[in-house]
Amino acid sequence: MSVQRWIADLAAATTTGPAATRVVDVLATQPHLASYASTAELASRAGVNVATVVRTARQLGFSGWPALRLEVRSRYLASLSARQVYAEHDAAVATPAIDAIRRDIENLETLAATIDVEALQAVAATIDAASKTVVVGSGTFAAPGLQLVHIGTTMGREMQLERHFGTHLANTVARMRPEDCLVTFSLWWLPRQVLEATEIANERGVSTCVVTDRRMSPLSELADHVVVVPSEGVSSFPSLTPAMAVVHGILAELTRLGGEDARQGVERTEAVWARMGLFDLPD
Repeated sequence: MSVQRWIADLAAATTTGPAATRVVDVLATQPHLASYASTAELASRAGVNVATVVRTARQLGFSGWPALRLEVRSRYLASLSARQVYAEHDAAVATPAIDAIRRDIENLETLAATIDVEALQAVAATIDAASKTVVVGSGTFAAPGLQLVHIGTTMGREMQLERHFGTHLANTVARMRPEDCLVTFSLWWLPRQVLEATEIANERGVSTCVVTDRRMSPLSELADHVVVVPSEGVSSFPSLTPAMAVVHGILAELTRLGGEDARQGVERTEAVWARMGLFDLPD
């Protein structure tokens, strides 16, 4: 769905006055501008005051302008090809490495301002209560899932990372039960098999959690709990830093929820590591 159509559908679901309609028009006709603009900049372009921009964002179902801008930006970038994203960021810069670090700092600041802490805690609580947790991610987006599963299993939890699609993913989902949990990581483009697997799990009564850069998407609509993260990088690929920060937050909550069981789980795992001589540990 284009940004323009998405905005139109949001606006059609609520009643907006003349001033709010001008804000919606800017969002729909100038998504590039809207994806970067501050509250004051958007207000100036729409010919309204700052309060109207904030009020319009809330009428459209968001906590405020930063959350709506994050959604617009993610949808705008998702409408572009990798080559177009590359051009969008004007990759011919003098210090791309420093630019990447600075973008991640900005992303983390945006995450801190927009994160739904209750949703993050709900994801941790769902994993804690599950008999087994399956984590799904495609390509590079499996990286945050790898961290979640590695530390989770170190604590002694039943978790597995599923990054092999086709029949392998289908067989995994087919074995899931209502007492299980499915955690999906999806940034930028949404793979059809990830969406289908989440839909099947949802139909089977499995608890579903999603970490994504779009709060309003077919995948998010299927989830019991959704955590939204910024994901913009400086080249043709998204940044995983905010998603990794969310994973560390989930793991911190799991450590708290697990208490003594989590501590003992780590000790048991480390004892096996030591017996197998996996690491060159200090005396």
